[in-house]
Amino acid sequence: MDGAGIAAGLELALPSGGRPRQLSVRTLLIGILAAAADDRPAHLVRVHRALIGLGEPDQRRLGIVVEWRAGPHTLTYRQVERTFALVTLVLSADNHDGGPGDALAGVVDALMEASVPPGYKQASSALAIDWTDHETWALAPHANERAADPDASWGHRASHAIGVSDELFYGYYPQAATMVADEGGPAVPELARRLLVTSCHLDPPRAFVAVIERMHAHAIAIGDVLADSGYAHRAAVGWALPLRRLGARLVTDLHPADRGPKGTHAGAIIASGNLFCPCTPPALLSLAPLVRGASAEATTAHDTTTDEAARYKLGRISSDDADGYHRVSCPAVTGKLRCGLRPDSLQLALDRPEVLTPPEHPPACCTQQSVTVPPSVNAKTAQRHDYPGPDWRRSYGRRSAAERTFSTVKDPATTDTTRGWCRLMGLTPITLFLVCAMVVRNGRVIEAFEARQAIDARRVAAGRPPATRRRRRRTLADLVDTG
Repeated sequence: MDGAGIAAGLELALPSGGRPRQLSVRTLLIGILAAAADDRPAHLVRVHRALIGLGEPDQRRLGIVVEWRAGPHTLTYRQVERTFALVTLVLSADNHDGGPGDALAGVVDALMEASVPPGYKQASSALAIDWTDHETWALAPHANERAADPDASWGHRASHAIGVSDELFYGYYPQAATMVADEGGPAVPELARRLLVTSCHLDPPRAFVAVIERMHAHAIAIGDVLADSGYAHRAAVGWALPLRRLGARLVTDLHPADRGPKGTHAGAIIASGNLFCPCTPPALLSLAPLVRGASAEATTAHDTTTDEAARYKLGRISSDDADGYHRVSCPAVTGKLRCGLRPDSLQLALDRPEVLTPPEHPPACCTQQSVTVPPSVNAKTAQRHDYPGPDWRRSYGRRSAAERTFSTVKDPATTDTTRGWCRLMGLTPITLFLVCAMVVRNGRVIEAFEARQAIDARRVAAGRPPATRRRRRRTLADLVDTG
């Protein structure tokens, strides 16, 4: 709490007058964290029980027990309720149309950043981003009735469980940015760096851009940004372009509607985030990602096909300038294939593919030494690695950390943030309890990560290899072989 540095500012912002409050903002937030650490539901009565359950020295230090004229006085539930109502009133003042205002966003960012120890703040610049559903305790309104939760709205959640179909729910969309290891970098704890809770009628990717912009403004390096097709399918002006402006390198799964040929630029075919030779075989322009659980033979065949497609890709010969422009060159010029329009390329080895029927009227990409590519070309689909090649697959595999972030706080054995966990209504109360639950989750992740690192260090010191995780998933092929 002291590292976040928010309690003093909130205390000054609360309205004054009447009987002095016994419960400070700092102690209230510590009580919410203590209740979350004990896996208690997000109820104010649980916060009160967590505070009065502390030892006597802590109770006196935090102001839970104070000396009154009649003797020692213990904090009451009504005092917890009053302080929480005042804090909610102040933080909700500038909320706008289902989204947090500057005051609430500042508190959430400060708490999340304070939960990351200094030794891990610069450990990685890669972020895995995802959103999930959070159903409010209030019932959905009928007809023209006024909802009990004024900030909630209807949202859609997809289900991947067998026999459970997608459905609508009434509530909010929480989003989190989880820190993952850089490509080729050391392992890092999967800590949630930022959290955003909005009403479901707001577009989650577009709303989260402001969170990443605040991270950049606070000198937090933004490197790889991993997201699924729900983010990649958004309009480029609402997701991809603002992130590239901040220096982010996108690693996303393209929506099926965004794969394959999407026009031309200077005669080159625009497909799956790259520019390809006009004579590229059509089968290489609409490749899909490798299916989950594919066999070794299928993986090898898929990688061979993607490598073949990469030979027809126009090669980048410059980095992006300040305006997002870069230059590319014909694959025959860069030595990736043989073409009669480029006589020098015919001296290449015969293991490279050859364009047997060049265009009768060669476009600019076939006649010029290089072509300038503006940022509007592949604005939505361009990313760090060739899609869906093996480099992209290995890099995108880190995105599962975002799934684990929400699964840990939804685990029925721990926090269990499903409907009924928080019976307070409104964007600000739900956000405060969710951010405290995420802070507690970060602490548990750090403890588990450092324990694993200590075990690996002892194994290496003893001349043994580090421990590896067992593969728990059993496919149909495994069961058939067992039988």
